Amino acid sequence: MFLDAIVADVDDRAKRLLPVSRYLRERALAMPPGRSLHRALDGPALAVIAECKQKSPSKGWLTDAYDPVAQAQQYERQGANAISVLTEPKFFAGDLVHLEAVRSAVDLPILRKDFVRDPVQLYEARAYGADAVLLIVRIVDGPRLSDLYQTAVGIGLEVVVEIHSPREAERALVLRPAMVGVNNRDLDTFETRLEFSRDMAEVVPPSLVRISESGITAVSDLDQVSAWGYHAVLIGESLMRGSELLTERTHDPR
Repeated sequence: MFLDAIVADVDDRAKRLLPVSRYLRERALAMPPGRSLHRALDGPALAVIAECKQKSPSKGWLTDAYDPVAQAQQYERQGANAISVLTEPKFFAGDLVHLEAVRSAVDLPILRKDFVRDPVQLYEARAYGADAVLLIVRIVDGPRLSDLYQTAVGIGLEVVVEIHSPREAERALVLRPAMVGVNNRDLDTFETRLEFSRDMAEVVPPSLVRISESGITAVSDLDQVSAWGYHAVLIGESLMRGSELLTERTHDPR
């Protein structure tokens, strides 16, 4: 399965970072206050986190000429509320250098999108300029999930806790998060089902910032998740392939 291979590689990456963990933590703590992703998304209209993403394990290369800075600047001009930068290197062709470059090029909050399993990755994220980080419930056990969440908050990162099932929603809500990402993509098959966001709207309290992720390809999808009570969407593949969703979307309040 894709996920097993990704997690194994993530653990190898984290292990290689351990010798510089203290340095990264010190650098993270020295960073100026971040830009609030929560504040950027918690408005009356459906917000968009636009993703800089070069490759997908299931769909292959999404662009022939990847320039994350130019991509992020285009998203900002088109009205994105925040930017997500994919940094996983082996399966998504991401890099922390992309995150750092985008951070210096736009004025929007930046979410580091990766498979985080060790605190050193959080230090790394903040040190390279991330304002927020994704924690995927599926790949982290209970005690470690809580530790990662508290560590992230302690170094100035906001957290999107990502879920893929009702059971994961229960685990996520124990953390009392401010933001929950509902991923419509099955992590075993990488297939998407937008209706998963509808199902999870019954589970995740509307008092939290609810983000629908993956499988959003049309304005009708935006209207649908907005009707289900979501505050924001995260869109990667469609925008990377040239979709005009950012400029086509309506701005009517939910």
